[in-house]
Amino acid sequence: MKTANGHEIIQLFESWSPKFFALDDDPIGLQIGQLNRQVQNVLVTLDVTLEVVQEAIDHNCQLILAHHPPIYRPLKNLRTDTPTGKIMELCIKHDIAVYAAHTNLDVAPGGVNDLLAEALELQKISILDETYAESLMKLAVYVPITHSEVLRKQLAFVGAGQIGNYDSCSFSSLGTGRFQPLDGSKPVIGQLNKVEQVEEEKVEVVFASSKKSKILKAMYENHPYEEVAFDLWPLESKTSQQGIGRIGLLQQPLSLDAFAEKVKEQLKVPFVRIVGDATKSIRKVAVLGGDGNKYIQTAKRAGADVLVTGDLYFHVAQEAQTLGLSVIDPGHHVESIMKSGVSVKMNRLCEENKYDCRFIPSSISTEPFRVK
Repeated sequence: MKTANGHEIIQLFESWSPKFFALDDDPIGLQIGQLNRQVQNVLVTLDVTLEVVQEAIDHNCQLILAHHPPIYRPLKNLRTDTPTGKIMELCIKHDIAVYAAHTNLDVAPGGVNDLLAEALELQKISILDETYAESLMKLAVYVPITHSEVLRKQLAFVGAGQIGNYDSCSFSSLGTGRFQPLDGSKPVIGQLNKVEQVEEEKVEVVFASSKKSKILKAMYENHPYEEVAFDLWPLESKTSQQGIGRIGLLQQPLSLDAFAEKVKEQLKVPFVRIVGDATKSIRKVAVLGGDGNKYIQTAKRAGADVLVTGDLYFHVAQEAQTLGLSVIDPGHHVESIMKSGVSVKMNRLCEENKYDCRFIPSSISTEPFRVK
């Protein structure tokens, strides 16, 4: 096992929950401290409170990974006699960095909304509202047939040729390459000032545009020529559609009240608020962690029988009732499911990358409400 610094750990996290998944103006990323330190223990939490910071201290954590940004609005000052100021003071005194992953973790495959959908045992899960679609690019590179297999493999290793549930996709065609090395060149094949003919393979691959720099780097590093001949162009088609919320099917239809009991049990909440007829048959379920008030119409258009979301406003509940969409509000705190989900995923990734780093789910509940 090898030690890792904060930059390496966050890079690993962002490999599946990148910043560009976040909605506009979401204050994500490093909020307190620095990442240029070794990280052995990371505390995963929904919210950053004084109790959570103390827990991080007790576990000798160098980093806190939070879903809700502790600095959500710009600070006008940094006073240590305020709640936010005390949190920041304690983190800085104990060299604990705080990194926030908010809507990017909602959107990410395997993130908050997937965890909620899986907890509710939904099937045929898909995106509720698309928020991000990445454009594709195509690379065609000409390489001697003696080196084509190595080049194809290395391009695939950094993500070229990933199409849906397939990887290592490429197309090849054979031909003849011609060139004349001039004075000052150092040709791998051929002689100076003499036209050379080489049997070459044209290797074509598609890739997500965000991987362009990695793809070109792999091409240059694994191509034998001093000057690489290649074509690169954008495609009209898109890939990697991602979005907020999830929608799926129950294995068997349930009444609204019976499904509400399932929500309470699976999400471990003491109560839920319900909009809709208790006997209504529920089969298609939309789920959106946190505040889902803006997604009533979206869930209805998607054909959902019910939307499971938090922080439901009174007039939005009335709107849903008028639309004929049932709603179950288990509270905002159900997003705490991310503590164990993120910890499990990141511990696996650290093990695969041989990083001596442990992710610890916070044991502290940051739910501000209690039921009497």
